[in-house]
Amino acid sequence: MLLSLTLYQFALIAEHEIGLSEGFNVITGETGAGKSLLLDALLLCIGGRADSAMVRHGAPHADIYAQFDVANHQAVTDWFAAHERTLDEPEVMIRRQLSRNGRSKAWLNGTPVSLAELKSLGALLVSMHSQHAQQALLKPQFVVEWLDEMAATSKLAKQTAEAYYAHQALVREAKEIAAHEAQRQDRITLLNSQLSDVAPLLDIDYAAIEAEHEELSNIEALMVEASHSLHLLDNDSDEPDVMTLIGQTIKLCDGQSSVSQTFAQASEQLYLAQQHIIDVTALLRDYAEQQLPDPERLQTLDNLISLGHRLSRKHGVLTGALIDTAKEWQDELETLENAPSSAAMSAQIDSAWQTYLALAEQLHHERQAAAPMVCEQLVTHLQPLALPNARCEFVFMPKTQGNATGLYDIELQFSANVGMPMQALHKIASGGELSRMALVMQVLQATKGTDEQKPMLVFDEVDVGISGATAQVVGAMLRKLGDKQQLLAITHQAQVAAQAHQHILVKKHHEEQSESALDVLEGDAKVDELARMSGGVNITEVTREHARSLLQDVHA
Repeated sequence: MLLSLTLYQFALIAEHEIGLSEGFNVITGETGAGKSLLLDALLLCIGGRADSAMVRHGAPHADIYAQFDVANHQAVTDWFAAHERTLDEPEVMIRRQLSRNGRSKAWLNGTPVSLAELKSLGALLVSMHSQHAQQALLKPQFVVEWLDEMAATSKLAKQTAEAYYAHQALVREAKEIAAHEAQRQDRITLLNSQLSDVAPLLDIDYAAIEAEHEELSNIEALMVEASHSLHLLDNDSDEPDVMTLIGQTIKLCDGQSSVSQTFAQASEQLYLAQQHIIDVTALLRDYAEQQLPDPERLQTLDNLISLGHRLSRKHGVLTGALIDTAKEWQDELETLENAPSSAAMSAQIDSAWQTYLALAEQLHHERQAAAPMVCEQLVTHLQPLALPNARCEFVFMPKTQGNATGLYDIELQFSANVGMPMQALHKIASGGELSRMALVMQVLQATKGTDEQKPMLVFDEVDVGISGATAQVVGAMLRKLGDKQQLLAITHQAQVAAQAHQHILVKKHHEEQSESALDVLEGDAKVDELARMSGGVNITEVTREHARSLLQDVHA
């Protein structure tokens, strides 16, 4: 529910705050007074497009504040949670600022908010119904969507559309695969050839092979070096070796270990070093006394290394990266071989189409079953609007090929006269009949659904094409709707305005700079405005009496 709307330097309004009542709020005023300003401001607060022309002349920027009561509004609570925002109080304050340079900013409860977020939240808070709705009636898609909402088949219609688009996506994919089938096969052939080339290298550690080849190529020199190292560590000649020198040092340290702890520690460490040298000596002795390796092993290693260098040059890959590259080729090959062919996708396409057909047929049956009841509601609301002989019917016509909306085209046919056949709206309905039809459809749409808190309804130019007694019925319809939820409407008809729970007058003053003012009318002020709407510029006691009678009828 919209609690208040505050405008600063917005178009013709310098500064004003207006509070909204719970029920049916109506806006009236002379042509050009600025009646649409409130709707424009509200639209901006729910993510509407900004226009620098809305900034009042001479002001650097305009500000609009919209305060909503969202107590028990679960959809809004869920929105705040989904967008990771905190809702501490059961109220929402939206601020929109427009600058003269064309830029705009928005805040939600004092925190910056993007226009995309504002639009999604605004859709939960306000439902706008345009004065151009009667033109929408002439579009087949509007009729289908309206029927789905009234018949509670919107969810099934969405599933049907998604199934159709999924089928179409598979068809497009199959066509793309077929178009690239030759290139795919050529790539598979090339990858198989490349992998066959490098197959001898795939199961070995190429770096280890290179290291082993390097060692075996120098084995005789390495064995000589091992013998020399062994002689330095331990020998039977008169030359001093490491083992002898360590032994002598251990003896000296042991002799002083009882006097100094340092010598005891040194002796202990020398014993450990002696054990390590014994191990190293054994290792070097084995290496120095080994048999020379098989020449065939060296040749095998040489062949593998030569193969690696040759393949590296052939495929333009560094030798060290060749095996990793081969693994990438293998992964690509598996992907290409496992990718569906156009022929293999036929089964998927057929299955997707059957899924779509099942949903589309179910959708058609549910629409067809609900259509008579929906038409009955439509006629029931149309007949009091000076259309006592109104009749309507949904006609289902099979399509040549199903699409996202289903297997049948749906046409809303209408007749307002006895004995005249029903025809499509655009062929038979007058402008006034279309406007009444649009109004009734919007009212029915607005009242459809659960008892959960609903968005505020806004009707722009609600009385297009109606007058007199019909306008009074429309007013009563909107007042009854206002008993269930908040709505705001602009009207030119006194009969409609008289039914409002709150009447807002927009009046333009011409002083140094034109300015529009907003007033909530009560008592004689409301009577005078209704009299002006009924009788024109010159308000007489007769027109005032007529205005009073309209108000009395509301409370009768």
